[in-house]
Amino acid sequence: MSGSHTDGGRHAVVVGAGIAGLAAAHRLLEHGARVTVLEASERIGGKLLPGEIAGARVDLGAESLLARRPEAVGLARAVGLADRLQPPATASAALWTRGALRPMPKGHVMGVPGTAAALAGVLSDEGLARIERDAELPPTEVGDDVAIGAYVAERLGREVVDRLVEPLLGGVYAGDAYRISMRSAVPQLFEAARAHATLTAAVRAVQARTVAAQQTGPVFTGVAGGVGTLPLAVADSLRSRGVRVLTGTPVTELRRDPDDGWRLVAGGEVLHADAVVVAVPAPAAAGLLRAEAPGAAAELSAVEYASMALITLAYRRDEARLPEGSGFLVPPVDGRTIKAATFASRKWGWIAEENPDLAVVRASVGRHGETEILHRDDDELVELSRHDLKAATGLDAAPVAARVTRWDDGLPQYPVGHHARVARVREHLAGLSGLAVCGAAYDGVGVPACIASAYAAADQVQGDLRGVQELTAHPVQSLHGGAGE
Repeated sequence: MSGSHTDGGRHAVVVGAGIAGLAAAHRLLEHGARVTVLEASERIGGKLLPGEIAGARVDLGAESLLARRPEAVGLARAVGLADRLQPPATASAALWTRGALRPMPKGHVMGVPGTAAALAGVLSDEGLARIERDAELPPTEVGDDVAIGAYVAERLGREVVDRLVEPLLGGVYAGDAYRISMRSAVPQLFEAARAHATLTAAVRAVQARTVAAQQTGPVFTGVAGGVGTLPLAVADSLRSRGVRVLTGTPVTELRRDPDDGWRLVAGGEVLHADAVVVAVPAPAAAGLLRAEAPGAAAELSAVEYASMALITLAYRRDEARLPEGSGFLVPPVDGRTIKAATFASRKWGWIAEENPDLAVVRASVGRHGETEILHRDDDELVELSRHDLKAATGLDAAPVAARVTRWDDGLPQYPVGHHARVARVREHLAGLSGLAVCGAAYDGVGVPACIASAYAAADQVQGDLRGVQELTAHPVQSLHGGAGE
């Protein structure tokens, strides 16, 4: 392993073959480096996982890409997936709250409304009246960061948070809105809130900027065959251009090379690299960095993660009468087991076209701090999901197949001060030339955010810091991709 990469050319090693690591390798290749990708597990793709149920191709991880950022769509096109990019067939989701499925309100920014009227039908009359008081309250100082749930509750009342902000943010982070950083999770709104006397005025300013940007077309897109095919296509493209992508090869040591560059021990063998991009979750990154960057390792070891599970169910289409729309979100305050459900075969046209006799539904369970539900066995999770689906939609048919996919420690949490922690990590690494980090734990948890983070890291190890500086100043907002994302 070591001998083949010690002669000629600049050698870069990427640790981790999730979408961030693969994107970093893609960027490094563009810079002219020879690249090796090392993945500890037996598969590539990280949280993007293609699978099947009852013969139908489906995603068992993330299912959509934010289309109004260039990174994910651009990478998909670069690796030959342009003709497979498909927007949702329907983007009209619902909220299952106060005993009924209610249309998802429009006119809000991650659940925060610009007017009380935007949430009519979801909030009580008292909740709507409380929003109106925002105009009468003195300005609230947001400081360097603030928890979005606490801030919105202070300005607009808890009902807005509990009924709308919480399920939307919970779908992105599987977290608690009362702990999640406004600066990191909803950066545009954070900046606007610093410049306006009321929160509703800040929301309207964000909305006006969006209109002025004249962004048209779908907000999200999918990939025919599943978003989980994206990392596979990237890996195929890398291999075809000489990149070695090795699975089952955990990196157990990362040290500065006395001669120059870096020395890695992986799969019991030694590699030498001029540059290293660490693209693994925060706990694993902390372990690798402890020897050379103990300060960065300490910061990363403090990053918390949430676990969740996806329950994918396949029904005979003629037995599964589902409501219109792509699915629904569930506010935790309503006390249900599931937090969201996606009518996958209705949301994604390619699933329906490939499987005209099947209806595919996926439900999600688990939030940060909610460990009890994930201790249930797979059969119990299926039955609990079916119970909630019946209560929400009337769906009482027996599924022809069911799959449970567990994502233990799958989603990093962004509490208040997250941006400062990321900045400290990068400060600790600043003196170590040829070393950078990327992934969901830093600048956003969505696929475009992970790719943007990867490109910035690949540029950084080449001496170009502009991407890292831009992300530090402006994290990538990870929007909710519809119910069940």
